[in-house]
Amino acid sequence: MIAVVGAHLTGEPLNYQLTDRDGRFVRTAKTAPSYQLFALPGTSPPKPGLIRIGAEGGVSIDLEIWELPITQFGNFLREAPSPLTIGMIHLTDGRTVKGFLCEEVAVQDAPNISAFGGWKAYLKSLTLAAANGNRG
Repeated sequence: MIAVVGAHLTGEPLNYQLTDRDGRFVRTAKTAPSYQLFALPGTSPPKPGLIRIGAEGGVSIDLEIWELPITQFGNFLREAPSPLTIGMIHLTDGRTVKGFLCEEVAVQDAPNISAFGGWKAYLKSLTLAAANGNRG
């Protein structure tokens, strides 16, 4: 099992890296309320960085859990660029799952998008802002 929070989500540009390796969507979930999400600058396609900060100032972030054949896991990880890493993610139901986290140094100047609750909500806000800006 692997948890994804950004460009690997269903419908996002890197989801094929899971589906092409016979990955199977299992369910949506939320992190425990001890994380923050940042929009990583200069990434292509755009990606978020998830950081575990503890209960003080953390929020729950939307994610997807995917099942990936063990024979494909290493191959999949080779495509994960720095500053993304794989670590244990704590979920609201008390379980843990391996998933994408980010090196803290990479988010020092990145916008904190935690208030949106997830990557897709953040992307939707950008679309809405662009649409509202074009009305002027």
